[in-house]
Amino acid sequence: MNALANRRFLKMNGLGNQITVLDLRGSKHVVSENEARAIASEPRARFDQLMVLHDAATPGTDAFVRIYNTDGSEAGACGNGTRCVAWAMIADPQMGDAAKTRLTLQTKAGLLPAVREGDTLFTVDMGAPRLAWDQIPLAEPFEDTSRFELQIGPIDNPILHTPCAVNMGNPHAVFFVTDPYAYNLEQIGPLLENHPIFPDRANIELAAVKAPDHIVLRVWERGAGITQACGSGACAALVAGVRRELTARKATVSLPGGDLAIEWRERDGHVLMTGPVEFEWEGTLDPALFSSAA
Repeated sequence: MNALANRRFLKMNGLGNQITVLDLRGSKHVVSENEARAIASEPRARFDQLMVLHDAATPGTDAFVRIYNTDGSEAGACGNGTRCVAWAMIADPQMGDAAKTRLTLQTKAGLLPAVREGDTLFTVDMGAPRLAWDQIPLAEPFEDTSRFELQIGPIDNPILHTPCAVNMGNPHAVFFVTDPYAYNLEQIGPLLENHPIFPDRANIELAAVKAPDHIVLRVWERGAGITQACGSGACAALVAGVRRELTARKATVSLPGGDLAIEWRERDGHVLMTGPVEFEWEGTLDPALFSSAA
């Protein structure tokens, strides 16, 4: 029988960003792309991101977390998902330790400290953004990634052009626009996500700066599509706004699912994200899901 058969999962969301949390601590099993897609096909376990907990790999950390997108690909970071994992590891009756208020989670992108601020409110230290062209990565050198050559649409009248590139554990391209809702993101998103300039694909953000401390944002997530919220995307948008001298270092980022408080801390360059989580239900994975997902 597949190692995931009958495993308990938690269905949660961070501002509508659909998160499934799966605890594989104590097991050596690593979820495959096919298995992740199989879980995503189950309506009750359907996710934008699947957060899979493994035993801690580094002293001083609480768990190693693998992150999967709907298409089965792995992501390096997920801010909304990290807040959901932090809640599960503190508040869930089976997974949690109610004595804790702080956790350090490790992902393939690095360490993510999380602090519980309230019953369902968490702050995650997303680390420092990576801004060099080969860190994002881009397919060719750009000295200034705060505005690099990329456009979509007619060459003399592009629909979008000159984004800012930021890596917040995942590659992001932030386009500053007047109204993020004036664009057909469902059509534009996949074209830009898979543009040859992004060898690892990219998350695409449409950001409108309403005030130095307020950004309105829509996100096309790499491997997941349009989501109600994206924590790493909100962080990337603020970093891009500061780099373009459009925003302050602290701002509210308003996404379709709600608001996140983002700060690009000056003293160490780390980006802090604060927002809520919501537990929806728990379930177990049907063994039939994995009959052909080896």
